[in-house]
Amino acid sequence: MPDQSSDATTESAHPVTRDIDLSPRHRWRAYWVAVAVAALTILDLTKVNVALPSIEAALNAGPTELQLVVSGYILTFGLVLVPAGRLGDLRSRRVLFLVGLSLFLVTSLACALAPNTTVLLVARVLQGVAAGIQMPQVLGLVQQLFQGKERGRAFGLFGATIGIATAFGPTLGGLLIALGGDTDGWRLIFWINIPLVAVVIALAAWLLPDTRTKSHRRLDLDPVGVILFALTILALMWPFLFTTGSPDDNPNRWWLLVASVVFAAVFVFWERRYAEHGRMPLMPFSIFSLSSYRNGVLISTAYFSAVPAMFLLGTLYLQGGLGLEPVFAGMVTIGFAVASAWSSWIGGNLVTRLGRPLVVWGIVGMVFTAGGLVLVALFTAPEWTPWAMAAVMVVGGFAGGLVISPNQTLTLADIPVRSGGVAGSVGQLGQRIGTAVGTAIALALFYATVYREQGAVDDQVVLFHDAYASGMITVGVFLGLALIVGVADLAGRARSGSQTP
Repeated sequence: MPDQSSDATTESAHPVTRDIDLSPRHRWRAYWVAVAVAALTILDLTKVNVALPSIEAALNAGPTELQLVVSGYILTFGLVLVPAGRLGDLRSRRVLFLVGLSLFLVTSLACALAPNTTVLLVARVLQGVAAGIQMPQVLGLVQQLFQGKERGRAFGLFGATIGIATAFGPTLGGLLIALGGDTDGWRLIFWINIPLVAVVIALAAWLLPDTRTKSHRRLDLDPVGVILFALTILALMWPFLFTTGSPDDNPNRWWLLVASVVFAAVFVFWERRYAEHGRMPLMPFSIFSLSSYRNGVLISTAYFSAVPAMFLLGTLYLQGGLGLEPVFAGMVTIGFAVASAWSSWIGGNLVTRLGRPLVVWGIVGMVFTAGGLVLVALFTAPEWTPWAMAAVMVVGGFAGGLVISPNQTLTLADIPVRSGGVAGSVGQLGQRIGTAVGTAIALALFYATVYREQGAVDDQVVLFHDAYASGMITVGVFLGLALIVGVADLAGRARSGSQTP
């Protein structure tokens, strides 16, 4: 009798996935539509990075406002992921794709037309909501469309696409600023979304399958859990968002870190009680009992706390310190994009054979990349610095490609398909919150150094490479944490006699 009750509870929490009866050709066409959605979502994060100096000049934005242009998008992106993933698991992913894309189109238009910083910030926050609706449907759909080695190849292509979008974003942003001019070129970064998203909406309506049977069961989205989690992250980020290096910075802001710990404790308590009452919490802690999933999420969270901040700091240094035009500052990452696309494909095919060691070696390569970039900034002649950084980025791209897609495959390897949306959403939540926090800390260190040394240091290059080196401390710390988790996971697999999935 207890077994039957347990089965009923499981069935209620996770309705059985309807088989998706698609030909291989239709399956891969649906896959590429989903991956295009993910690429647009990530591209809008990285291509905005290169526009921050232009936005600062055009709208007279301060350091805090510039940080919020990036972090506001990422934060709401992350907060919406898990509820949207649950909606996708219980209802229609195709409908959520269309809702998210439509909102993304409208908010892109609002960003492009923003007359001041306030409107731009509000639009970016809502754009993050749209991104959070879309992204979990991508991973959930891939989980349902593919199995076994084919899933590894699918995640390999997914990782390659995301790698290209992440690294090519600054180049695209720079090109658009060059076309639009210094004053309004940044607006083209948002205008270009309009036709691209319109095309993807049409393809999604045509090619995406209906992945769920209709359900009239009451949705359980845990709004209290969402609010508590949001307060935890906001309290963690707030002190860094308002760190400018000025003597006017309020020292009491650091007490919010204590508040963040308190909110986190209340959140954990609430989520556990919520689950004990048979409800579906925002954070299903039970899935973290799977070591492959838990370690994979920790690695991706630490990795994405580091790498987007690394790109952002690089573009700020090249533009502010060396005076490079945005288009040339963005081009420095092209080698990373190409190399990561290649190695993501290789990693996706090798991960089922090599397992976690592949990811660990990729993280080691990224640690050396971060160190190499700092050394190049400090010790090369300014005219050679962009070229040397571009060369180091190629190495980093190859290493990064061995992290993203193989880690994604290993993280979801033991997750049941019926839980794919929520599990993928929690993993994406870690990545987005990691990016928001890592970027906020790195920018706080960067701008605080600029403010502190301005006037005391005559050489603009020295001023900015000091700021760059300070911000890159954040990148090194988070990559170090990812490496520690990866090595610990290897040790655990060695003890259990399992090195591969």
